[in-house]
Amino acid sequence: MYIAIYADETPTLLKQLADTPEMRRLSDIGMHCGCEYANFPIYRRVRGPYSRLAHSVGVANIVWKFTKDLRQAVAGLLHDIATPVFAHTIDFLNDDHMAQESTESKTLSFIENSKTIVALLQRHHIRIEDVGDYHQYPIADNDTPMLSADRLDYTLGNGYIVHNIDLHAIQAIYADLTVAKNEYSADELCFQTMETAAKFVEMSLRNSYWFVSDEDRFSMQYLADLIRQALCANVLTMHDLYTTESNVIQKLKGHPASCERWNRFTQISKIATSEKNEPNVYCVNIPAKKRYINPLVLVDHIPKRIAEVDSTIQKSIDHFLALDFDKWVYAK
Repeated sequence: MYIAIYADETPTLLKQLADTPEMRRLSDIGMHCGCEYANFPIYRRVRGPYSRLAHSVGVANIVWKFTKDLRQAVAGLLHDIATPVFAHTIDFLNDDHMAQESTESKTLSFIENSKTIVALLQRHHIRIEDVGDYHQYPIADNDTPMLSADRLDYTLGNGYIVHNIDLHAIQAIYADLTVAKNEYSADELCFQTMETAAKFVEMSLRNSYWFVSDEDRFSMQYLADLIRQALCANVLTMHDLYTTESNVIQKLKGHPASCERWNRFTQISKIATSEKNEPNVYCVNIPAKKRYINPLVLVDHIPKRIAEVDSTIQKSIDHFLALDFDKWVYAK
């Protein structure tokens, strides 16, 4: 697995925490928000599943590699512990998909309610408040468009698993990273060479376009509406959303109307667009959260944003940010 490149060794506590029931649940929560259950071409050629557990372990190992701070690494590991089924699709359900904050709201309670996790933390003299919010650690997480362990893992992870980039190329990008002070005097992951930083931005923008694609936006809104209907029909409960995707799919398939909607979703392979709301079909107009990364790179030993020193990259980022989503999308 690609995450093996992140650290030469993993602290025992991280392994123990990753093996708790609350974290193992994430092995059945995908990184692609349920979109992978549709029949779009991009998901037919993936190297394998990409779970929230793999992502969480990846983030923890990156943080450990660059900080050697166990509290920061644990915070990175636990940051997705409360992720519901289909992940950010539930932000669509909660009308929060532009901020994507609603799916993080239960993180602290998940940690506090796990006797095993609490006991492990106490054994290592780690306070819950030190690991319940990874936003407090800039190597683990920071504001867009800075580079954090979270963004680094899903960029490299998708590069390897979805875009089939060679593992040696992934390793070369990772090996070029160091830590530097950014313009806010905070620690941030930073590339040492322009060439590698440019390759990373190219990979990152490939993800950026994919994350806001008509296929992904349509899929998440469709699934959110499907789940909303299932909740109203008592096919699902809110508790079910914090179990596993296998469990929820099984329940959806056990109800005639939900099963029909689910089966229809799994057959979707192409999306069409229109300037108006098309009648007699499921047709939605969905804005997008534009995520991108403008990492630091050392220029004459001074950390600078790569877009500041490479006009081509600045133009590429500007082109992405100029995307217009004022259109209607539907399954063709």
